[in-house]
Amino acid sequence: PAGLGCRFATAFRAVVAQGQVAPGEWVAVHGCGGVGLSAVMIAAAAGARVVAVDISPRALALAARFGAAVCVDVGSTLGSVAEAVADATGGGAHVSLDALGSPRTCAASIKSLRRHGRHVQVGLLPPAAGTPMIPMDRVIALELRLLGSHGMAAHDYAPMMAMVEAGSLRPDLLVTDVIGLDAVPEALSTMASGARGGVTVIEPHRPPLAGS
Repeated sequence: PAGLGCRFATAFRAVVAQGQVAPGEWVAVHGCGGVGLSAVMIAAAAGARVVAVDISPRALALAARFGAAVCVDVGSTLGSVAEAVADATGGGAHVSLDALGSPRTCAASIKSLRRHGRHVQVGLLPPAAGTPMIPMDRVIALELRLLGSHGMAAHDYAPMMAMVEAGSLRPDLLVTDVIGLDAVPEALSTMASGARGGVTVIEPHRPPLAGS
């Protein structure tokens, strides 16, 4: 249940209902946090070829474990992310998801698409980030589709749960750490760096670590 959460359902709707990912298509996932890693797993299970994009080596290692065919490390990539995705996919992704939610990842996702590609905005863009600059010239020239995706209603869970029951989706694998309340401050301090990767579950009644 902890692995499933709202993040997995959100990713499922973004990939399946909004992105309408088909077998054999290239799917780029920008941002491999909980939602992004879920999207990688779901797209791979749908038969797509996945390009995972992130700055965290641990997140990318998890993405590869969950089915990503190509991993793009933003910190060590020469040139732009869009160029790296285009090189990996032979001209751009059919579907690209911004699972993080920043002006930079939004633009990179759109620029990663091939002609007639679909961009799915999953990550929320906070008002503090300002109005993102959408590369509308590319949207027009390549006849791209821009789609939003927000959560998933409970009555739509049946197809997702069927795949979980069949074992083709393993949301439990997203959980990489289980900690007690005593370890929460340290876990929070490392969130910004992306060093933990995956999903951390807090068990309030878990015995404290020795020496804490």
